[in-house]
Amino acid sequence: MIGAIIGDIVGSRFEFRNYRAKNFDLLTSACDYTDDTICTVAVADALIQGADFGQTIHTWCRRYPDPMGSYGGRFAQWVASDQPRPYGSFGNGSAMRVSPCGWLRTLDEVLQQAEDSARCSHNHPEGIRGAQVVAHCIWALRQGASRIDVQQIVEEVYGYQVAGLSVSYLQRTNRFDETCQGTIPPAICCFLESQDFEDAIRNAVSIGGDSDTIGAIVGGIAEAHYGVPEALRKQALTYLPTAMQTTIQRFDQWLHKKN
Repeated sequence: MIGAIIGDIVGSRFEFRNYRAKNFDLLTSACDYTDDTICTVAVADALIQGADFGQTIHTWCRRYPDPMGSYGGRFAQWVASDQPRPYGSFGNGSAMRVSPCGWLRTLDEVLQQAEDSARCSHNHPEGIRGAQVVAHCIWALRQGASRIDVQQIVEEVYGYQVAGLSVSYLQRTNRFDETCQGTIPPAICCFLESQDFEDAIRNAVSIGGDSDTIGAIVGGIAEAHYGVPEALRKQALTYLPTAMQTTIQRFDQWLHKKN
């Protein structure tokens, strides 16, 4: 899941000030983690503990109430509630936090946990579909899937349209869209056109829009295919509180034992 966190941190400074090119410094003093990282770490923590996703995400978000960029409006209300309930969301929050689920052993387990991680807040069918497609792509790439395989999964299994998109086209046309439907196809395109992990993140930022969330989705998928450069991993971790760093380490250890 460190790939998703890196994508989030890199994209954080561009969320409300898009930069539609690839020639930028990846990690600067203007970067920070956002709600995408908090929720991703929370999903990992829930998996480690076998705990309820909703309760765990709620606890982590309450622990960090003021992330860079803040929480989205309806999700902020969910965090503020003492008895949070699903609110029919199809926002891209379900897709940006799901990457830890893609590292589970079997596809059935991946898809069930992805659904459960979404349903606690984003229980609209589109919210669940967005979480499952990202987790499925991560799992498939870990099994050796090709880019063509990934595109087929996205289009034929989940019904998203990726054919015809290109990074150069999206650099001109992509707009801020917080829905899964508007975020997943551009994110997949950024991965499909990438040359390595860093290039995938640069693609994600360069198309503008919801830069931190697109970065998180692309980073989570790209990690499964390319891995993450160790220097970049170490640098990204310095942006995180100790509790998050510890959970990431525990998740890696838990996966090693489980798989």
